[in-house]
Amino acid sequence: QVQLVGSGGGLVQAGGSLRLSCAASGSVFSINVMGWYRQAPGKQRELVATISSGGSTNYADSVKGRFTISRDNAKNTTYLQMNSLKPEDTAAYYCQAFLRITRWDPPRGYWGQGTQVTVSS
Repeated sequence: QVQLVGSGGGLVQAGGSLRLSCAASGSVFSINVMGWYRQAPGKQRELVATISSGGSTNYADSVKGRFTISRDNAKNTTYLQMNSLKPEDTAAYYCQAFLRITRWDPPRGYWGQGTQVTVSS
């Protein structure tokens, strides 16, 4: 049984910072891409940032220069450092990981439970 557990959300004023974490637990052989998505009320879930196992990163234009994604492969954990937060960043943030349970399995996508980020103006 594999679980992704996200944490670190909360309420912050505009211009502030938050750091999200997401750890994969259970039977994990290897993790390929890890990423963060967000979904605001009434809107579709959108990509925020991804990071490959080798450290290559990709960001949505709306967060470039403000957010930084990183990962600790030894801990099967990804982080999202969010600086200069804006009210429009308010959303539920979900982590995703493509991982293998055994060396014989193809990578499958798993989602975390979501953590709420609220930015007040």
